Amino acid sequence: MAPVQVIGLCRFSYPAIGGFQVDHETLDARMAYLWADDRLEERFRLLETLALPCLRAQTDPDFDLVILIGDQFPKHHRDRLHDLTADMPQVQITAQPPHHSRAMSKRLLNVARHDPSKPCIQFRHDDDDACAVDFVEKMRTATRDCAPLMDKHKTVGLDWNQGYVAEVGGHGISATDLYRPFYVSALGVHIRGGCTQTIHNYMHERIPQFMPCVTFADPDMFVRTHNGYNDSRQKTVKDVPVSPLTPEQEDLFRTRFAVDVDAVRRVFSAP
Repeated sequence: MAPVQVIGLCRFSYPAIGGFQVDHETLDARMAYLWADDRLEERFRLLETLALPCLRAQTDPDFDLVILIGDQFPKHHRDRLHDLTADMPQVQITAQPPHHSRAMSKRLLNVARHDPSKPCIQFRHDDDDACAVDFVEKMRTATRDCAPLMDKHKTVGLDWNQGYVAEVGGHGISATDLYRPFYVSALGVHIRGGCTQTIHNYMHERIPQFMPCVTFADPDMFVRTHNGYNDSRQKTVKDVPVSPLTPEQEDLFRTRFAVDVDAVRRVFSAP
């Protein structure tokens, strides 16, 4: 029997209608903000050093990742994105016109299903975060372990609630461990065959209101970065104190998340 399909969706500076904490009066203003050179340079550096390496290193490489960009995304940025993902057969980059964020995400996830009559597992992947290198493997194992629950319900949440908050830069990485249930970075949803609901039908922290969920206490499952352009941090939020990684923690980040701290220093020290 073929393994259940695993599908991820990453929205890379997609100019959605709505869905942002930062408001813009027009779509042109939103695109100008999202595609400003300084903002995109940071996003690309985070993608290169955190968001992509952890997916390249998955112990179970059998998954699909849809990367959503705007259909007017500047060509030189589109070329850079294609270059960064050229060695990842799992990646499909799709350019779409501005649309309501949730509706577009739901449509793309359903289009990505190889056989809608069969179940799938879906996850969201932010371009500035990292998941553990065995995240896909753990999601598939969880669906087998919880098969009666998956058979009984149209959707079931799968949550790993321990990881790190991190700040990255030319100094390297500063971080602190974090317990946070139903965080985007290590969260999946099992979708039963024939069901058209998706992980993007729900706000991630409200998923337990709408479906049964299984929570796992495995440590070191995600890295959530705090940076100058976190959309969720544009309003007043509580600071999270972080400390420079010790050599032992640098090794952990390398083995658990495929994050090379030396590469972070090099990339973020560039002009």
